[in-house]
Amino acid sequence: MTGVCAGRSVIITGAGQGLGRAHAREFARQGARLVLNDTGAAVRALADEINADGGEAVASVGDVATWDYAETLVNLAVDTYGTLDTLVNNAGINRDRMLVTMTEREWDDVLRVDLKGHFAPLRHAAAYWREKAKAGEPVAARVVNTSSGAGLLGSVGQGNYAAAKAGIAVLTQIAAVEMARYGIVVNAIAPSARTPMTEAVFAETMAKPEHGFDAMDPANVSPLVAWLGSTEAAGVTGRVFEIAGGEVSLADGWRHGVAASKNTRWEARELGPVIEDLLAKSEAPAPVYGA
Repeated sequence: MTGVCAGRSVIITGAGQGLGRAHAREFARQGARLVLNDTGAAVRALADEINADGGEAVASVGDVATWDYAETLVNLAVDTYGTLDTLVNNAGINRDRMLVTMTEREWDDVLRVDLKGHFAPLRHAAAYWREKAKAGEPVAARVVNTSSGAGLLGSVGQGNYAAAKAGIAVLTQIAAVEMARYGIVVNAIAPSARTPMTEAVFAETMAKPEHGFDAMDPANVSPLVAWLGSTEAAGVTGRVFEIAGGEVSLADGWRHGVAASKNTRWEARELGPVIEDLLAKSEAPAPVYGA
């Protein structure tokens, strides 16, 4: 067995289509043993395909934002392969609408599936790894979360989705710090690729080229995910990587900016010129997508 993930037990959520399906194929190519999750039957067919090609995969149909099911998914990996090494949180949905017309259901559904659907598997996987570490067993665990450019910069018409993806980015940073003591490395990606979710929104930019390199092929993203899920990523944690086609970059998040201070409380009437000066000394923020 060869590849950067040879022998590693890997859970991939949302593996039935799009990025998740591409990740499953790449992890199988890299020698991983897979537990593939999605809410539909397509994930069973994918597991069958991988097994027919000589890989190892089992399928599990369920909702990763359901607390008990997320624990069951982690247990399935441990029961099937004797351990869990890597968790790829990929499951997500979008319900795009301008904020002024967005419904409560559209907000709640996206936050539940995208954000809680990351936290629940992460929480149960981390508990498993913590117990191993406390027992003195070696742990080289990896978590790869899926944020988005919308979560890093915002996206008009996607307030619910962008809020969830921004939450995933900061959840990644916090988890990386809290879980480092247990041998757990946590990173995130913000991919740009053609998927069933993005095709409906960005049909023109996501179109397949007639010739040459297909920069929007979701398979372009998966090698980075496989590397982050391998033992080679031991020294990288708490980072968010943007990836589009053949370009990989580090996303640099919020930082403390230029400050103005005094030794007492500000008066409201004083703050106009102070804020004007701070804005003049600071870089303009990157524009929101669609602005």
